Amino acid sequence: MPDRLEDLQASLARIEAQIEQEWEARRAKARYRIEKGRVIFEEDVRAAHRRARERLWSFLKRTNALVVLTAPFIYACIIPFVLLDLFVTVYQAICFPVYGIQKVRRRDHIVIDRQYLGYLNALQKLNCVYCGYGNGVISYVREIAGRTEKYWCPIKHASRVRGTHRFYCDFCDYGDADAFCAKREELRAELRKVEDK
Repeated sequence: MPDRLEDLQASLARIEAQIEQEWEARRAKARYRIEKGRVIFEEDVRAAHRRARERLWSFLKRTNALVVLTAPFIYACIIPFVLLDLFVTVYQAICFPVYGIQKVRRRDHIVIDRQYLGYLNALQKLNCVYCGYGNGVISYVREIAGRTEKYWCPIKHASRVRGTHRFYCDFCDYGDADAFCAKREELRAELRKVEDK
């Protein structure tokens, strides 16, 4: 018999499907399609985007000087992002086949496509590429770490944890040794057939 938590998870899955349908409707309203990985807007939409673009010089003139001074600190983070991306990709390539865990598709998490928006100037496009990469790396790493945690230690914490990954709700309750012993191999087996979302 399903328990309350399973019912709530099923409700959440239905809501997520509805959210995806709404996003699809919004994509259609924005009038673009994706061909061979490239976003293609209808011509009149592209023209409207070009008219809305703020010129780079105008954008820079109105930018607060303190914001400009913080830029080196922001862009310096590219180094740890690239290193984290590299190390986690190598970790997954070596360890996941040994553990029998399905690999995470990097392209599902690191999405860089905002540079196709005609209403962004060159600097805004660069910033969007940077943010897409940085947040994509974090998402990619989180998925790999979540699968690793499910394999090695699928036990919920005693304290409430904010922003848990998608596998966490399946973990055994804290202090439930019987469930941990009974479910550990089942949870590991699920990692062989994970569906990427």
